[in-house]
Order: sequence, then C-alpha cells, then structure tokens
Amino acid sequence: MNLANRITLARIFLVPVVCVILLLHYNFGSFTLNGQTTTGGEVIAAFIFVVAAATDGLDGYIARKQQMVTNFGKFLDPLADKLLVSAVLISLVQMQRLPAWVAIVIISREFAVTGLRLIAAAEGVVIAASKFAKWKTVTQMVGMVLLMVNNFPFSAVHVPAADIMLYVMVAMTVLSGLDYFLKNKQMIQTPHAS
Repeated sequence: MNLANRITLARIFLVPVVCVILLLHYNFGSFTLNGQTTTGGEVIAAFIFVVAAATDGLDGYIARKQQMVTNFGKFLDPLADKLLVSAVLISLVQMQRLPAWVAIVIISREFAVTGLRLIAAAEGVVIAASKFAKWKTVTQMVGMVLLMVNNFPFSAVHVPAADIMLYVMVAMTVLSGLDYFLKNKQMIQTPHAS
C-alpha cells in the first residue's frame, strides 16, 4: 500500500461524503441569485468533489515519479474515477438537476470503454487515454460542479453555464467514446477463417 494507492483510496472514501452532503440537504446557509438558490452544503460538496477529482492526476504522477506503479493501482485508479463520476451523476439526477438520459449516456460510455480496455488487455495491448478523453474529463468535472452549485456564480449574470456545459460534456463523452472504438476497432472485430 504505497502513497499513490492511498491517495486513490482516499478518493473512493470521499465519494459517499460528497453524496451524503448533496442528498441529505445539509444547507449550512443558502443564498439566492436571480431565483436560483445555492446552499452552503452544495458548495462544500462541490469543493470536496474538486479535491477528489484533483487527486486523480496526483496519484498517477506520484506512482510514475517514484516508480510505484502497481497492478493494484492500475485496477483501483479507473475504478475510483468511475465511482466518483457515477455517484455524483446519480445524485444530480436525484436532485433533479440532471436529466437521467445524460447520466445513462455518460455511465454507459464508461462501461463500454472499460470493456474495450479489458478486451485489449487480454490481448496484451494497453489503450492509453486519448486527448478527447482528457477533454471529456475536464468538461465533465466543470459541468458537474456547475450543476452541483446550481449555476453559481453565473446565475447572477443570467448565463446558463451549467446547461451549456451539460451539452458540451455529453458531446465530449460521445466523441471520446467513438474515438476509442474507431481507433481500436481491431480489438472487437471477429477474426475471419482463412
């Protein structure tokens, strides 16, 4: 259990913390801008989510720099990411801030790409994260934070940033998924008998 793996485990432990604060409505005060209310609890949950998401790059960096890459870490890191994203998406659906179809599209893409990676791993091939995937991650994090805090502070100036990011993150999710499958289609093609 090295430092990188401990950071990854910490990310997993933060998942229920974020969800509990979001779903049990711990307000810690609230404020309303142009008819949209944001609670202190939502701000705290969003902050914890950002911290948890930031550990994703940190654990990988530490593992590589200190040459502590382990099979356990390779398994745990993507699992932690998927748990964090899926749990927050489902919480946002419960809060009626995210349409269920968006959560279904994003979570389905994660399962599909994971399946592709498993097929590739069985063939001894490692599929590295693409540029599309990195942009997908950024847009998802920004979009989910804006939804968690009910479009604060953009609600003050009547800019629907959360709604815009919702569609951007769906587009990037679909594009990155297609990119993975098109670039690695040989992994799923059935070999023909000669």
